[in-house]
Amino acid sequence: MPAEWEAHRGTWLSWPHKEASWPGGFEPIPGIFAQIVSHLVPHEEVHINVADAELEASARDVLRVAGVSAGRVFFHRHPTDDAWCRDHGPIFVQRRDGPGPEPVILDWGYNAWGGKYPPYDQDDVVPTRIAKELALPVIAPGIVLEGGSIDVNGAGTLLTTEQCLLNPNRNPQLTRAEIEAALGHFLGARHILWLGQGIEGDDTDGHIDDLTRFVDPVTVVTVVEEDPRDANYEPLRANLERLREMTDQDGASLRVVTLPMPPPLYREGQRLPASYANFYIGNGAVLMPGFEPGRDARAQAVLQDLFPTRPVAVIDCIDLVWGLGAIHCVTQQWPADLP
Repeated sequence: MPAEWEAHRGTWLSWPHKEASWPGGFEPIPGIFAQIVSHLVPHEEVHINVADAELEASARDVLRVAGVSAGRVFFHRHPTDDAWCRDHGPIFVQRRDGPGPEPVILDWGYNAWGGKYPPYDQDDVVPTRIAKELALPVIAPGIVLEGGSIDVNGAGTLLTTEQCLLNPNRNPQLTRAEIEAALGHFLGARHILWLGQGIEGDDTDGHIDDLTRFVDPVTVVTVVEEDPRDANYEPLRANLERLREMTDQDGASLRVVTLPMPPPLYREGQRLPASYANFYIGNGAVLMPGFEPGRDARAQAVLQDLFPTRPVAVIDCIDLVWGLGAIHCVTQQWPADLP
C-alpha cells in the first residue's frame, strides 16, 4: 500500500446525504465537502460516489455555488449509507505476488465500527462496485477493517491501535498474530506498530487517523494533550512513550513530532473527537481540520514545517466533527501509479 503523500491520481469521496449522522446540523455539511474539493481539484481528480441523478445534481449545485471548477470532478453511481469514505472506500494496492506488478482494490469487510450504525450494506460493497467500474481486480481479505484504523509509510511499516483492531466487535475469531499476518499479506506491512487507546468521543474505537500519522518514511506526527486534567492526557502520553521506543521496518528509530490537541469540543453534552491528526495529504496541499483559531495556528505551523512544499489549508470542521469525523475520515486516496 503506497503512503498517502505519494502521488495521487485522485481522491474519492462519498457525497453526504444521511442527515441523521449530523442530528439537527446537516445543512452546512455539503458546503464543507465543497471546500475540500476546491482545495484538491487544482492538483488532482476528485471522484464522488452518489446514489442517483438527484444527489449528483444537488452536489453539482453546491460545488457550483462554491466556485469549484467541475473539470476534474467525476461522479459515480455507487449508493452509500453514509459519507465516511476513508472507512468504506476502496484501498488501492499493488499486487506483487504474481507474474508482475498489478493494481488491485481491497474490499475489507465493513460493519460500521462494530455494528453501531446500521444499515451499512451499501457501504460494505462500495470497493467491489468501484473495482467493477474501473475493471480492476478486487480481493476480499475476509476480515473487518476500516481505512481510518491504519496508516502506512509505504516502505513496510504500518501503524494501528490495539483498541480498534483487537476489539471483539471487529474480528473476534482472530488473534493478534493472525491480524498481523493479514496486514502483512494484503498491505505489504512487514512491521506493525501498535498504539493503545484513542481519543475521547471517538466512536470508531481508537482510529489511528485521530492519533498518529506518518508524514515521511521515518517521521510520525502524534497528538498530545497539554492539560493533565483532560481525559485524553494519559492515553496520548502513553502512546507518545510507545512511539519513542519504536522503529521502522529496518530498525531505525522513528522521528517523533508532537502536535497539539484542539480545546475540548462539546455539542449537546457530547465530547466530540476533534483532532488535528485528522488531516489529509493531497498532491498539492495538506487539508487540516480547524476547531479554534489560536490552537489551529499552532497545529498548522507544525504541519507546514513537515510539508514545506504543500500549503497547509485549514478548513473549519466544527460542524463536520458533529458527525464524529473530520477531513481524513471522508477522503480516500487513489495512487497515481495504480491506474
